[in-house]
Amino acid sequence: MRHMAVASPLLTSPPTVSPFLRQTRSYKRTLIRSSSSASSPMDLHHPKRVVVCGGGVIGVCTAYFLAKSGAAVTLVEKSSVACAASGKSGGFLALDWCDGGPLSSLARASFNLHRSLAQELDGPNSYGYRSLTTLSLTVTESQSSKPSGKSDLPSWVDGPGRSPRTIGTTETTAQVHPQLFTRTLISKAAEDYGVDVVIGKLEHLGVDDGRVNSVVLEGGRVIDSDAVVLALGPWCGKFELLSSLFRVYGIKAHSIVLEPKEPEAITPHALFLSYYPSQGGKPLDPEVYPRPTGEVYVCGMSAEAEIPDDPEQIVGNPESIEMLKGVASSVSSHLREGEAQVKAEQACFLPCTDDGVPVIGEVPGVKGCYVATGHNCWGILNGPATGAAVAELVLDGKASIVDLSRFSPARFVGLKKG
Repeated sequence: MRHMAVASPLLTSPPTVSPFLRQTRSYKRTLIRSSSSASSPMDLHHPKRVVVCGGGVIGVCTAYFLAKSGAAVTLVEKSSVACAASGKSGGFLALDWCDGGPLSSLARASFNLHRSLAQELDGPNSYGYRSLTTLSLTVTESQSSKPSGKSDLPSWVDGPGRSPRTIGTTETTAQVHPQLFTRTLISKAAEDYGVDVVIGKLEHLGVDDGRVNSVVLEGGRVIDSDAVVLALGPWCGKFELLSSLFRVYGIKAHSIVLEPKEPEAITPHALFLSYYPSQGGKPLDPEVYPRPTGEVYVCGMSAEAEIPDDPEQIVGNPESIEMLKGVASSVSSHLREGEAQVKAEQACFLPCTDDGVPVIGEVPGVKGCYVATGHNCWGILNGPATGAAVAELVLDGKASIVDLSRFSPARFVGLKKG
């Protein structure tokens, strides 16, 4: 089953939504303050020095929970916080959609952590946290008739939808604006818990007698550390220490963000579609997420592709973007050309592993070096519990919120050829 899918580096909130603009200003203040942060009272207690590499949702959640627990945390990000999948994804959350698989306990713990964080950080106003009703339905592009079974669909879904079914309730599905969530969290971590945000490219790790002791950035800057967390998303596959042990590859997923003329007509219903294009072929599985900002996010059209070195260089394939516009037009007259403005056309890479399970744990052979990657389309959902669990693992030697043994990178030892 899947969803993908950030807005461009610029936030796409309309200017009338003042809480979101206030959050954006807070994030900018964080970057200014963190670049020259002063020593905090924690320095007196010689806290554990941890460098988290990667400014996506996994790295930011890890930095947040580490710092909240008293660690002295530096977060290193090559470009900008939430510039890749953590900014361009759908932000869909589900309590029980991973039940029966290895992600079940992680997903349930993280869904509940999202609720707690939303209370702590004023999520509804800060980053668009809200509960959703989630529907599945079938749409055939060539049909122009009104939807059958219309009484089961929200009024704005006025295209040729059929066979609607409720697959998530307000108790089991929710959403966040992923870029705003990630940036709200790093702002809180920097302002309240002293996280230092450094913009720079990871070059290599300093290792002595099998234990990590520093991070070396491009240009030669050295950041001393007692522990390092590598949360580089799909770029973990380009870091030799990790790629020599296991494969992380990227699934390129596309999305568009629309701003309808009548946003008040769009109710909080997420749509998972079986979409039959007019030219025939296998059905596609796009998804539609209305946001409380008044925007509507549409994603899909995913395939494995080569990951560029620079996340800012990622652009969508024109044919995939056009297909998503067609999906939007077929689903609702409110989302057709002339009725909705296209705010973003984008793509991002979802980090995937060969066995479909995230990699979370200490890297074999390098004490104090940890990895957290491979969350595929569930990175936003599982970010909080992953971050909390990694923080426990780094500081206490064992995670209690989730059993991480299933995710350990040690499972790959001896499997990688050549």
